[in-house]
Amino acid sequence: MDQNKIKELVEDIIPQVESWYKWLHQNPELSGKEFKTNHFIVDKLNKLTHKGIRNIAGTGIVCEIQGKEPGKHIAFRAELDALPIEEKTKVEYKSKNKGVMHACGHDFHMAALLGIATIVSENINSLKGKVTFIFQPSEESLPGGALQMIERGLFASKKPDLIIGQHVLPDLPTGYVGFRSGAYMASGDEIEITIEGKGGHGALPHLANDVVLALSQTIVSLQQIKSRFVNQTEPFVLSFGKIEANGATNILPETATAHGTMRTLNETWREAAKEQIINIVEKTSQVFGCKGSVNIRDGYPVLINDKHETEQLKQLAINILGEEKVVDLPIRMTTDDFSRFAQLIPAVYYRIGVTNKNKKDVGLHSPTFLPDISALKTAMLLPLTVIFQ
Repeated sequence: MDQNKIKELVEDIIPQVESWYKWLHQNPELSGKEFKTNHFIVDKLNKLTHKGIRNIAGTGIVCEIQGKEPGKHIAFRAELDALPIEEKTKVEYKSKNKGVMHACGHDFHMAALLGIATIVSENINSLKGKVTFIFQPSEESLPGGALQMIERGLFASKKPDLIIGQHVLPDLPTGYVGFRSGAYMASGDEIEITIEGKGGHGALPHLANDVVLALSQTIVSLQQIKSRFVNQTEPFVLSFGKIEANGATNILPETATAHGTMRTLNETWREAAKEQIINIVEKTSQVFGCKGSVNIRDGYPVLINDKHETEQLKQLAINILGEEKVVDLPIRMTTDDFSRFAQLIPAVYYRIGVTNKNKKDVGLHSPTFLPDISALKTAMLLPLTVIFQ
């Protein structure tokens, strides 16, 4: 199928895809609770021909379309879940669910993937090989829907030859796409530190063990991991965003806790850093006569894009959009459990620009984030070219 035909098909379906996007934006659901979203997606997929549909891992959906001729098996992933954020946009299709919002573009991803699946189904005679459409639950919540789908047999019969994920990026203007080969996004682990000691009167600290001071010094000491234990060329982030100590102005508590996140771009160093964290917490707390312990909840692994497949897709994007609209991405210390798929299959995770030049850039996970709806064309054009090339 030539490029002009693909563009024509995209133009024809855009009004429908935009309406799907608006419905999905209006009806966001949190991780693991994407029941209405699941029903909506399944209803649209059931209207297609030449497909096989199955539910997996709760609200997860897999749709497979087999072409008439042999060819490559390609999978595409979109996420179902929204975030616990109160929307502050002023569009008529803003969230109907109080305190829940699609602030990371998952509604955009789903609508685009539905549009792609529809076009593929309606043009089955032009399809060589097989396409699998994965609508994944719980990307925003550990352990993540990708792992749950894999463990429940997503690829039990046969793995695809390639899996592709696209994600909105407000840093890029509408019509642009971005790529990075190799390690692109960080691993992410949750760190919980607990310091226990003897409580007491705030005016008599010598008769107690000051767990707040011990925790404070521990957090400061942990930041030395970056400067003294990590190769300075290795990206590493350790941040604590929640600290609790239920004492009072004149009461030293018995327990203090800190909750944070650790991000790396190297799986070997990731494991070594965990050992350093445990060692520093235990040793530093002992200096203050306290007991320190660490609970590390493993999160998503480093997201590594297949170099060959990424370069191939990047060149295809240049041919379609023009070299000026295809950019090289810097590394990001955020996470995505698409990395679970990338551990098993050659993968490409790239970015779609969604910021109108006349609109101020608003970041992901913001209560005012809203992708430029016209970017849905680009979000369908590139995957369809991959499928029908």
